Amino acid sequence: MKRNIAIIAHVDHGKTTLVDAMLKQSHIFHAKEHVQERVMDSLDLERERGITIMAKNTGVYYGDVKINIVDTPGHADFGGEVERSLSIVDGVLLLVDAAEGPLAQTKYVLRKALALNLKAIVVINKIDRQDAQALTVLDKCLDLFIELGASDEQLDFPVLFTSARAGIAKYGLLDEGEDLTPLFETIVRKIPAPSGDKAAPLQMLVTTLDWDDYLGRIAIGRITHGTVNTGQTVAIVTSDRGVLSAKVAKLFQYVGLKRTEHTAAEAGDIVAVAGIADISLGDTIADIEHPQALPFVPVDEPTVTMDFMINDSPFAGREGQFVTSRHLRERLMREGYTNVSMRIEDGPTADVFHVSGRGELHLAILIETMRRQGYEFAVSRPKVIFRQGENGPEEPMELLTIEVPNQYLGTVMEKLGARKGLLTSMEHTATGSVRLEFVITARALLGFRSELLTETRGYGVMNTLFHGYGPYRGDLPGRVSGVLVAWEEGESTAYGLQHAEERGHLFIKPGTPVYEGMVIGESARPSDLDVNVCKRKQLTNIRASGADEAIRLETPRDISLDHALEYITDDELVEVTPKSIRLRKRTLNRTERLRQQKKQQELS
Repeated sequence: MKRNIAIIAHVDHGKTTLVDAMLKQSHIFHAKEHVQERVMDSLDLERERGITIMAKNTGVYYGDVKINIVDTPGHADFGGEVERSLSIVDGVLLLVDAAEGPLAQTKYVLRKALALNLKAIVVINKIDRQDAQALTVLDKCLDLFIELGASDEQLDFPVLFTSARAGIAKYGLLDEGEDLTPLFETIVRKIPAPSGDKAAPLQMLVTTLDWDDYLGRIAIGRITHGTVNTGQTVAIVTSDRGVLSAKVAKLFQYVGLKRTEHTAAEAGDIVAVAGIADISLGDTIADIEHPQALPFVPVDEPTVTMDFMINDSPFAGREGQFVTSRHLRERLMREGYTNVSMRIEDGPTADVFHVSGRGELHLAILIETMRRQGYEFAVSRPKVIFRQGENGPEEPMELLTIEVPNQYLGTVMEKLGARKGLLTSMEHTATGSVRLEFVITARALLGFRSELLTETRGYGVMNTLFHGYGPYRGDLPGRVSGVLVAWEEGESTAYGLQHAEERGHLFIKPGTPVYEGMVIGESARPSDLDVNVCKRKQLTNIRASGADEAIRLETPRDISLDHALEYITDDELVEVTPKSIRLRKRTLNRTERLRQQKKQQELS
């Protein structure tokens, strides 16, 4: 017997923590085995950022029932992972924070689950929070089901109250909770067993691709009908290459955190198949004599695009291992094979590639992953993807949810009003903060996250969700300040930076290597300013080196990758290497930049 479920929720509502508890209480781990927190977040970036990026499969046993679990991302930028995950399960655990209630991503993932007619179990998590209001949140969940057009059968959902961190679940809020037994029992009773005819010809839709250095490409999916065996010759039904034949070299299933090798699998099993080199997402593994394709689950289109290009700065090749356009293209195309919600296209020249994704974070994760793998390249400012509608150009809109302390409400309203945000909801919480919902163009959010953190002293929390396409909303205010640009190559000095600091805020400290065209700070004026930060104090036989007071500089502003992508304008790039994040002008030569600016002024 088996059950296939996905855990879906908004960011930071406790999905991965609940999976941790389910793994531990199903005795998957050895008694003396050390198990870290958020064990399913296996990627370094996931543990550092505290979010799930890639959907992951695991399996636990409850009695004689195997429960296959898919831990899904909660951030809207990784919605493609959620959509694929829902196509291989029969039910979902909808996790909702007992204090925050259903938020934007909750609505998004629940809409997808209801559209696929999946059975939902509502889990009110974090009931041990001081500001928890579990029954009120339950009413909001019911309202959300009704709003999304759930059927009478879907509205009759079972409810559990849990504290994933404590590892307890209970049917009633006042019950004594000991462990997760009520959760396991509810899954077994309420989630239907996978349908599928074991005697029918083999059909398996490939929903995820993985890579192994020894086995090559690994296709992951759920067997819809039939059985598959190691060494079996199968048909690969593709959308563009016809029907191919291949042999199953190895077959794996998921138990705990490991892929365990099996010789056979049947309808309803979630398996990983190795040995098929040319397989792609959306292909169907079928019986060689009955090559019937399964319909592929449609995935929402990307909304943001940016250019990846080789690094042509004077420091090119100093810090990276992979620096050529061939290396860059191979890595991006490999990402396109496994990341279904990302689109990779060749640019106008051989050194430029268009990469489109769900949002800034989606692209920033790819950039950070590549730099950690030794790649060196440059990227442009993210831009939204427009489309032509019936009444003119349309642009992607976002449902923006912001939670801030009450004292910053006026500031946030003013900032989003200037960015043409439309307020749709305002709710005061029990903790003294206010939760706002806006419908706003995606263009207006480029660069807003860092501005929100600055204006709210770090207390502002924002989440976004793709809301669809809407009419073009006209021009929006951009960055109001210019930048300080180095005009020669060398090493910055305290003396040179002291004079530059009088004209703005610095991004670098003394001893930092710079080159002509590199952005080293933010100007106090709207226009850019070229400065010489490598200038040294001229000493004479009259003035000794220690005669003047020691130079004291303000702490430079730390520029992270996320901040850099939000900060730059169209005439700037972010230089990304395994060791450094630098801002630079597209055109490095000062004279050439001035000539281009003069031409633009004449044309305008």
